[in-house]
Amino acid sequence: MSNFYPELNQRILEMAEGDEEFRLELTSAIYNGLLELEAKYSEGLMDRDEVKIQQIRHKVKPTLAMFEFDLLTNSLQEGKIILETEGFGKSFEAHFHDFLEKVKIAVEEVNRLKN
Repeated sequence: MSNFYPELNQRILEMAEGDEEFRLELTSAIYNGLLELEAKYSEGLMDRDEVKIQQIRHKVKPTLAMFEFDLLTNSLQEGKIILETEGFGKSFEAHFHDFLEKVKIAVEEVNRLKN
């Protein structure tokens, strides 16, 4: 059981309603979505592309909300505010390191549930 997302497994099980194949597909979809978030967010920083960051943030927002990835959701909101007020700079780079830690935690948590 996780200290970061203790209800994650239960939420996935509830959505799967006893269908093991669907549980595995759902878990894999969440996992792949988190990996895509990490990759696109990183690309957005490297390219200094706010639109790319905004697009991936919007794409994963429903999943993050549905499965209560609150730490990650809060980090993305902080990044949004920093970009809107300061743009790409030292504050955003500091935020990015925090984001990376949080997304890696989420990826690890979901990865543990994939089997």
